[in-house]
Amino acid sequence: MNAAVLIKNLDYAYPDGTKALNDVNLKVAEGEKIAIIGANGAGKSTLLLHLNGILQGDGVVEVLGTPVVDNHFREIRQRVGIVFQDPDDQLFMTTVAQDVAFGPTNQGLPTAEIAERVHDALTAVGMNGHGHRTAHHLSFGQKKRVATATVLSMQPDVLVLDEPSSNLDPRARRHLMEILQSLHVTTIVVTHDLPYAYELCDRAVIMSDGKIVADGPIGKILSDEELLLTNGLELPHGFFPVVGGKKERR
Repeated sequence: MNAAVLIKNLDYAYPDGTKALNDVNLKVAEGEKIAIIGANGAGKSTLLLHLNGILQGDGVVEVLGTPVVDNHFREIRQRVGIVFQDPDDQLFMTTVAQDVAFGPTNQGLPTAEIAERVHDALTAVGMNGHGHRTAHHLSFGQKKRVATATVLSMQPDVLVLDEPSSNLDPRARRHLMEILQSLHVTTIVVTHDLPYAYELCDRAVIMSDGKIVADGPIGKILSDEELLLTNGLELPHGFFPVVGGKKERR
């Protein structure tokens, strides 16, 4: 398969000198769903912000063969959609429909196409019929779904989600999972929620101290208790991932 995302020898240090990424190499195939997991400070979110040029380090970052560099930012940010942990970071217009239309409108698309994209994106996340509402009147779970719709309306080739299950109640958590499972798009999930990662993804990458320390089938990765503990991770009580074979999707 072609690489949707290709990262080679990526290093990044923050202005205060803190080294956040150290020789990161990663290839994500088109259509793949991959989880990036690790303890706080492992470098996960820093890596995420390199995928559309919010941060730029030393090394190579490519999306579908296009380098993530200054003169390609417009194209890259249409192809890579990032859903941040806090939906309020992405919802700022008067209505839900205006939030979802913001990206396509800035692309200069025709009015009819914008309306179609808004309808399709809200339908995909189960929020069609809520376009007239104001985002701050929605529940947190609804805001998460609308924030996802604002990205889907751009029809990205790569969908990146930062802690998608955080602060969701069980019902909202399950609903969002079902939505993400139904999407036929390359998906990268940055999360501490190991069961959520397991349900959504087939591959996991563990980061620690700015490095990738493990990469493989998610069942195998999550079944290695010593590997998890060494890297500050722990499965919740009563959760037992399957090694190999087909996972049960509910």
